[in-house]
Amino acid sequence: MRLSVKIAHNTIIQIIGKIIATFLGLITIAIMTRQLGQTGFGQYTTIITFLSFFAVIADLGLTLVTAQMISDPTADQNKILSNLFTLRLISAIIFLGIAPIAIIFFPYDPIIKIGVAITTLSFFFNLLNQIFVGIFQKHLRMVIVSAAEIISRLVLLLGVISAVYFGYGLIGIMIATVASSAISFVIHYKASFHYVKIKIAIDFDVWSSIFQKSWPLAVTIAFNLIYLRADILILSLLKSQSDVGIYGAAYKAVDILITLPFMFAGIILPILTASWISKDINCFKNVMQKSFNVLIIMAIPLLLGTQLVAKQIMTLVAGEDFVLSGEILKILILATAIIFLSCLFSHGIIAINQQKKMIKAYVFTAITALAGYLIFIPKYSYFGAAWVTVYSELIIALASYYLLTKYCQFKPNLTILLKSIIASVIMIIAISLLLTKINLLLVLSIAIVIYSIALYLLGGITRRDILDLFNK
Repeated sequence: MRLSVKIAHNTIIQIIGKIIATFLGLITIAIMTRQLGQTGFGQYTTIITFLSFFAVIADLGLTLVTAQMISDPTADQNKILSNLFTLRLISAIIFLGIAPIAIIFFPYDPIIKIGVAITTLSFFFNLLNQIFVGIFQKHLRMVIVSAAEIISRLVLLLGVISAVYFGYGLIGIMIATVASSAISFVIHYKASFHYVKIKIAIDFDVWSSIFQKSWPLAVTIAFNLIYLRADILILSLLKSQSDVGIYGAAYKAVDILITLPFMFAGIILPILTASWISKDINCFKNVMQKSFNVLIIMAIPLLLGTQLVAKQIMTLVAGEDFVLSGEILKILILATAIIFLSCLFSHGIIAINQQKKMIKAYVFTAITALAGYLIFIPKYSYFGAAWVTVYSELIIALASYYLLTKYCQFKPNLTILLKSIIASVIMIIAISLLLTKINLLLVLSIAIVIYSIALYLLGGITRRDILDLFNK
């Protein structure tokens, strides 16, 4: 099977899996928001955000380094992965172990502090999972990852339903979150046996090699965390949990959407790395261009279409109490569209091993974004937080694009951008005519079909592209 077809098949599998997982996730959110209300969902969001800080620090850049290191044809996969897993296990225990202690000193309600103590286990399992994902990315077996996500989402949904039925409230929901993460870990761990034998390993030479590659990523991820998650944390400290709930509901929708570019970039990272190592620059640029095209095709209609249906989407998903989240989603969707491209550029930089060069950009963005949050959140609440988030993502996208063009001379052909915009405008006209007449879900389905047909007629998607997706 041709490499491009393998990538396409894995992408299709992940997209199908992501659609199913997203559907289950949306049902879960719908139940949670209606059961917890603005304040309760704000508490849930605060718990998840607080733990995210410790989880991201515990990552140490190992997630991205995994795919990069095992993509080298000369690498001893078992040895590297065993040491990576051991490092991740130690870092997860140390950093996540701090979270339940640190939360004691924050002025949060007791239920938030209890929730953090419980949900720490969920993040622990998630951190371990990420090492296994790198294995399946290399072998283009992302069907395993998709299956694990669907099953874990189903477990979470059933757990949330049980928590609501038996009246366990927020604490019951957090316990369900832990259970779903544990199930996902077991699936990943068992499936990895077919490709690698992972055991506890402490080889300081390997550790040194890992840290040489991962420390720039660890630093950039830490600063990335500041501009990416500090908005919710500051909002939770300066405003009410109700405000956090409204903002968090819109942010949850964004979190679901941005898994698409990271999923796709994760698939192509081993391909880009192998192409760069073998000095096949033409292959590297070709994969980058095709990836750019795919992400543009997804990002543009999301950005433009959401401006019309944001309120209706948030009302459908979260309920009438969260209609204001639609206004926030209109802003955050711009940051989402930017992430679609910056994610590709940043993975390209990792593939060519120039991640150290991004540190200055992340430091600058983190400092200026933090200042922005402290200035604008007190005055404009979640709207201030949303616009500073857009600013942050734009700076990182521009910086990563600049470095990519500097070190590998990749400059994307923008023809697809114009075609995608035209197709999206046609789609928007159709949405505006249908929105008040038929069901929202039917409108969205029709919009996807119209956009796809328009893009095909404009040459944005060719007959060969479609055949390649199904030709084995």
